[in-house]
Order: sequence, then structure tokens, then C-alpha cells
Amino acid sequence: MTQLAGRPDLSEAPPSCGTGRALRSARAESVHFHSDRNVDLHLTARTIRRFQDELKNSTAVRLVPDSHWVTIHLECESDIDQLLTLVSVALQAHQRSPDAVEASSPGCKDHRFTHCHQELRQ
Repeated sequence: MTQLAGRPDLSEAPPSCGTGRALRSARAESVHFHSDRNVDLHLTARTIRRFQDELKNSTAVRLVPDSHWVTIHLECESDIDQLLTLVSVALQAHQRSPDAVEASSPGCKDHRFTHCHQELRQ
């Protein structure tokens, strides 16, 4: 949260689901921390389609069906690095193709991981 809150294109805002802490860009709520380990990230549908294979293969990322949000579970430094990268991708995607449907997308889905990454792949 600290690393992301320092970005000039993000500011802290009330979370859409009322739990945790959120950051938003000028267009929409972008990042939602439900806890220290569970983060929802608002991507565009186009970005999710474009990176779907990579997102599915990540042990830290969970795609949320029928949503422009993905959930990221932070367990190690590489998960944090992946979050930081995906936030940059999300912000660029929202700037490149501002779509009213995307910007008005419902808030996060509050999906949480309750098991370790290895169990997800089994």
C-alpha cells in the first residue's frame, strides 16, 4: 500500500465494498487492499483477455469470473513485484482506452484466498 500510495496517479479513497483500504486513479477505484495479503486490482476486460494465460498461470493471481477485477494474494516478494507491475498495466490500460462501462464497473468482489498457492494448482 505504501509503495502504491506514493504514486502521483493514485490517491487513497473509500473502498467500494466498505472494507479495507483503496486507491483510485482519476477514472476509477484501482486497487483495494482487503488485508495485508489480499488485494483486488481493477483491470479492463481487454487487459484481462490479453494477459489471460499469464494471469491464469500465476500462483498469486485469481481471476474473478465476469469481473474486471482480479485478486492477488501476497505471500512473498515476487507477489508484491507482480502486483506493482499489474497496477502499472492497469493504469496504462485505463488511460489508453477509457470506456464508460469500465470506469463505472462495480466495485471489487472481495474474493479472498484462504489457502496457499500450491493448493490452488492441485
